[in-house]
Amino acid sequence: MYSKDWISRWAMYSPEKVAIEELETGRSITYAQLNRRANFLAEWMTKNLGLSKGDRVMVMAEHCIDYVTLFSIAQKTGIILVPVNYRLAASEIDYLIKDADPACLIVENKFADIAKALQVELPRMELEMLPEGESETFVPHAIHEDDPLFILYTSGSTGFPKGAMYSHKMLLWNSLNTTQSLEITADDHTVNCMPPFHTGGWNVLLTPMLHRGATVCLMKKFDADRVLEQIDKSNANLFMGVPTMLKMMAESAAFQSCSLASIRYFIVGGEALPLPVIHLWHERGVKIRQGYGLTEVGPNITSLHQEYAAQKIGSIGLPNFYVEYALLDDLGNQVPPGEVGEFCLKGPMVTPGYWKNPEATAQSIVHGFFHTGDLVRQDADGFLYIVDRKKCMFISGGENVYPAEVERVLRELEVIDEAAVVGVKDPKWGEVGKAYLSIKSGMTYTKDGIIAHCQSRLARFKVPRYLEIVNELPKNGSGKIDRKKLASLA
Repeated sequence: MYSKDWISRWAMYSPEKVAIEELETGRSITYAQLNRRANFLAEWMTKNLGLSKGDRVMVMAEHCIDYVTLFSIAQKTGIILVPVNYRLAASEIDYLIKDADPACLIVENKFADIAKALQVELPRMELEMLPEGESETFVPHAIHEDDPLFILYTSGSTGFPKGAMYSHKMLLWNSLNTTQSLEITADDHTVNCMPPFHTGGWNVLLTPMLHRGATVCLMKKFDADRVLEQIDKSNANLFMGVPTMLKMMAESAAFQSCSLASIRYFIVGGEALPLPVIHLWHERGVKIRQGYGLTEVGPNITSLHQEYAAQKIGSIGLPNFYVEYALLDDLGNQVPPGEVGEFCLKGPMVTPGYWKNPEATAQSIVHGFFHTGDLVRQDADGFLYIVDRKKCMFISGGENVYPAEVERVLRELEVIDEAAVVGVKDPKWGEVGKAYLSIKSGMTYTKDGIIAHCQSRLARFKVPRYLEIVNELPKNGSGKIDRKKLASLA
């Protein structure tokens, strides 16, 4: 059985190698220091807090050395980390607490006001107040490969978030796929500005780099100028971002002056990067590798080699080494070559299921295949292309937005009769929400009032940018709201 305590291994192999750097503070920690710190806190959390394998620890913090220490503790003890999106409204976080039932909440001090606004009671502590200390040893607890390491909440197509269980086995096989595809070694260095409440913030580059004994510089918040500056300063050779980030970096005043000579390539996820932006980066000597992934599987599932970035524009590339896939029709049959089918995935990087949600698990995982809801075709060379989303989800600035979740909040208002939300193109964020609403007869409203209600109940990126009032929403033959017609109108 493979070791589930990666940091202790690198503390033995490369004790003085820097594991994590913090850009804003200038702090850094070696693999040996990180391991000793994790040993000490693992002992303290299990003995003083009474935490044991399977207990959930919810964390509301930006990426930092202490957060990575908690990851190492989870590998050693079997506790489950539940990262919280600190951009959510307090009522949304209350729902996550009720669902995950964590043993405690660890909060970074800057988010203390959000924590105070929570209605659900549970033990809390400040991240900055974790006791100081190091220890040379800690006896790791027995952990099965299918035990969850994270519960990562995704916006729900039913209007409520679902907690995807991310297992120790998924972590390993995602790293094997990633490090093989991207050729990651212990000599590599990356700047990570993806937030810790996304699987991308942990599992696109951070944990695969830790698995290889490489070095990661953590940025708490994305800043285009500082990313470009730090890439040169640290000689980073890999960088992962979403299209919005790369567009902003290309528009930065530092874009032409920075060197970027150390970069092997940029990894882009979330959505396809427009060809003009690819050309901009190619002209600066930076190659682009696009890919596809999702919280429940991988997340690193496909990769488009940088040499095909322009030739196969729009493609998500080829499946990674240990990924099994099929393009299936509605009856579960493989579609003929060249035709469109639902992208279904199988392999050791697939989630065991959704936390306390067997119904959603059974709907998503059928005969061992995870049904992504994305409609895909394969060209004659084997390259995969997303044609459409079977689900209504759209992506705004790298964040998944499920219309059902926004519509549920809109329908809380008594004045609204029907509501439907679709994604529309936006030059900065890729897509933003547009809500089509019908108002109950004789009732008064203001658009500002509707937006204010959404802002009080939803994360900012979920709040519709546009509202359009209609007499009646279009329906299809079965009497359901015709979302395709709304999307074409938008």
